[in-house]
Amino acid sequence: MTAPLNLFDAIAKKVTPPVCVVLGSPRTAAELAARIAQPDTVCYQMDLHQAQRLTEQLAALGVSAQVRVLPDLWDLPQRFQTVLYPAPRRGERELKLDMVEQAQSILDLGGQLIVLSEHVPDSLFGPLLKKIFGKVVAVPHGADGTTFLAVKRAERPRRRHEVIVQGRFEPIGSLRFVTRPGVFTYAQIDNGARALLELVQLQAGMRILDVGCGFGINGIVAGLRAGGATQVSFVDSNVRAVQLTELNARQCGLPDFEVIASQHVAGLRHAPYDAVLTNPPYFAQGEITRLFIERGAALLHPDGSFYLVTKQPISTEPFMVKHFRRFEVLLHRGYHVFVAGQAAASLRTVHDPGDY
Repeated sequence: MTAPLNLFDAIAKKVTPPVCVVLGSPRTAAELAARIAQPDTVCYQMDLHQAQRLTEQLAALGVSAQVRVLPDLWDLPQRFQTVLYPAPRRGERELKLDMVEQAQSILDLGGQLIVLSEHVPDSLFGPLLKKIFGKVVAVPHGADGTTFLAVKRAERPRRRHEVIVQGRFEPIGSLRFVTRPGVFTYAQIDNGARALLELVQLQAGMRILDVGCGFGINGIVAGLRAGGATQVSFVDSNVRAVQLTELNARQCGLPDFEVIASQHVAGLRHAPYDAVLTNPPYFAQGEITRLFIERGAALLHPDGSFYLVTKQPISTEPFMVKHFRRFEVLLHRGYHVFVAGQAAASLRTVHDPGDY
């Protein structure tokens, strides 16, 4: 039995429906919903990939629960007596703060937030819940961690966790982007994005696709640099990222764009594209990188160019070999940028792993 389930079992009698399970791995969220055993349980997720896996896990367990995918927890239309948050051991600290603060918005007065923390000891949630709810009860459970319980006694103003980052991109000048927890490179401009953008070849009137767009920096900068009648499409499975990209594209003055939430890089109306840009996350054992390369190649114009930036060139190359006849790998700013298609300077050469 996993630590979150042990932590839950220690306080299960205190859970009052209706219940909302906030994030957590698909397996953990599904097993918690199974233990709650209430048909009106809602499982909140922010990413379509995770939501699909959670739906499959619930079906496998025969559990009747709703899966809702929204940019914010407080976007849920209903209120709950119990909000259950299985906080991941290695999760993003700012996202944990965000989810706890948003939880009070979806609780009924007298409802409770229960946080299952695997950290031993835990120095984050005790002070945080005391600040927001006034009182907190901590229930230690040995090596599994600590369960925290807090009751909502009053309404509080909503606080949105966001950081505005600013960067200079020649010849455009300075651009500002809104970033939020739970979206790739929160509170910073990724050097991988800069490495990619400094190598992209652009022309006015291109159709550009930003795959796994995050808060939109690659597609926005490329679109503004290209100018003219350039059209930019953005796609991401994280619905908070999609929301941020649309906000940032408008605020940066990108004239012609579409933003799509999709777990399969589908639903795009402007294919084929003259340039496909992607900065895939470094997890999921390469599956996301494989998907981005596969779909990017399928959506690329025969005379178009594909650009991918990574710090994992050895695991990326086999996917590139499968989908592109020619490509080159450029080392820039400490990152490896794969360039395929029209922009590749020469036919692909075989790279020895030692080259990386």
